[in-house]
Amino acid sequence: MNWYAELAKPTWAPPAPVFGIVWSILYPIIIVAYGYVIYRIARGEFPAALLVPILLNVASNVVFTPIQFGLRNLWLAEVDIIIVLATIVWSMIAIWPHSRWASLALTPYLVWVTIATALQSSITWLNR
Repeated sequence: MNWYAELAKPTWAPPAPVFGIVWSILYPIIIVAYGYVIYRIARGEFPAALLVPILLNVASNVVFTPIQFGLRNLWLAEVDIIIVLATIVWSMIAIWPHSRWASLALTPYLVWVTIATALQSSITWLNR
C-alpha cells in the first residue's frame, strides 16, 4: 500500500478509508442483485445469456486489486476498470426487461465505479 500512497493523485481523491466503507456497502447490494438474477437463471425463468455480462463484471472486478496493487500496473488497471464499468452498464441493460428492481439496485455500484474510473484515469495520467 505504500506504493499506492506515494502515487500522485488528484485533489478530489477520497481518503483511503472511504474505499473500504463504500465497498462494504456495495458488495451486499451486488450479491443480492446478481444473486437474484442467477437464481432465476438457474430456475430457467431468465435467459442464461444474462450470465455473460454478470460473470465478466465479477471477474473484472475481482482482478482489479491484484492488477493495481500486486502488479502495480496502472495502465492495465485502467483497462480493467473500464471493463468493470462497461459490464455494469451491460448488466443493467440486459437485466432491466427481466427485473427492473435488480437492474436499479446496481445504480450505486454504477455511480461508485464511474467515480473510481475517473479517479483511476487521473492517477494513471498523473503517474505516466
